[in-house]
Amino acid sequence: MLDFAQRFDPQWYHVDEEMARQSHHGGLIASGFFTVSLFMRAYVDHVLSRAAGDASPGLEELRWLAPVRPGDRLAVRLVVLASKPSTARPGFGTVTFSASMDRLNAVNKPEREVLRTRFRGWFVMREPGTAG
Repeated sequence: MLDFAQRFDPQWYHVDEEMARQSHHGGLIASGFFTVSLFMRAYVDHVLSRAAGDASPGLEELRWLAPVRPGDRLAVRLVVLASKPSTARPGFGTVTFSASMDRLNAVNKPEREVLRTRFRGWFVMREPGTAG
């Protein structure tokens, strides 16, 4: 978290532990871009690595709802909102997803939603009647 912030988002509340502790933040908080990169890693590992995915036509929403701190345990939820043949990419389908990332409590139950996003992905369409 700190290495990422020092390299890509060196704002004081991400990199200066003492200043962050003395501020209303009460300590270091993760860069929102670090948090979304954690989401992306989970999406790649658990969806794209198992699907015929291609590029994404983009995000429709990205919200950081609560700070992420060192030591937080996080979990991702992904919901398919819609799917249809792509008008831009013949042979591909456009899938619209809603996703959230929650901070977990001591018994692994969601405690607080920290990130919410809605985005689309392109996936190779199967021929009708093929198993998958």
